[in-house]
Amino acid sequence: MELREIYQPIAAEMEEMESALTSSIKESSNRSILEIGDFLLQSPGKRARPALVILCGKAVSAGNGDVCDSDVLIKIATAVELVHMASLIHDDVLDEATMRHSKPSINARWGNNISIAVGDYIYSKAFELIAECRNSDLFSCMSEAVHAMCDGELTHVFERHNFNLSKEDYIVVIKKKTASLFAASCHAGTIIANPGSENGEALKEYGLNFGIAFQLIDDCEDIISKEKSLGKQPGQDVMAGDITLPLLTLMEVASESQCAELKRILGGTVDGAGLGKIRELFLNSKAADLTYETVSFYIGEAKNRLVGLTDSAYKRSLNELAEFITKRTFFDLVR
Repeated sequence: MELREIYQPIAAEMEEMESALTSSIKESSNRSILEIGDFLLQSPGKRARPALVILCGKAVSAGNGDVCDSDVLIKIATAVELVHMASLIHDDVLDEATMRHSKPSINARWGNNISIAVGDYIYSKAFELIAECRNSDLFSCMSEAVHAMCDGELTHVFERHNFNLSKEDYIVVIKKKTASLFAASCHAGTIIANPGSENGEALKEYGLNFGIAFQLIDDCEDIISKEKSLGKQPGQDVMAGDITLPLLTLMEVASESQCAELKRILGGTVDGAGLGKIRELFLNSKAADLTYETVSFYIGEAKNRLVGLTDSAYKRSLNELAEFITKRTFFDLVR
């Protein structure tokens, strides 16, 4: 199943969101911002976060007489995608990344100073949209998510090259860095549809578990995927010194000599040969299957949170979206 099919029940809303996103990014008289905005919009990505805002709002309203403020839903979905875009621009500066969505990253093309300023500009546009909704619960939801993202990213950078990082601590980091925005996307949708919904917390947990699984798959793909399928430089995170759960799992199951070699590679400047060795060790060990089991656990936890929802096309899409991310490149390689 393709994303287009999963998003079919909200196709009209996603089209509105895309239009609002374009307007928001290009609402400037600054020619440089317009140029960079055009560049950003050429690589749309999966749009999973705005889709979750809309799907969760619609799923809750399906059990509430289909009452949902579509204008607010579109604004928040757009704001969520803007937050995500801004965070990626800043992440690429931190990681010294050169590729994003199979194109040169903003920092590679325009430099770090412009990238930071553009990221800040996009963040400001996101919160401008959120403020227009005049809903303190929504503002708290989104501001808390951005705070968690920044906290998680800082910790993530501080923990680079830390071979003593526990898997439990790593999960805490990615809950903040990545999963918090997925959780906020789902929660925001329920706030718009029905602030007092008994499914609000369940859908927030759906987003949190979905986000953890999403990041773990991304971690695996960084190790084993090719640039053509990944859309960015393979090994980008490994080369930046990120010690991810797949690597921590590999260090647990590797022999003493393999573990020593792994630490030697990761402790220095990782080149193509080093990345190839890490890929070989990972795919030829139990680490791939163990990581698959961890991802499957979090996907199962996410899907379990949908049980209380009234049956609808939106609920089915939420279930299908969780299944979809487990069919990415990583799982094709380790099965």
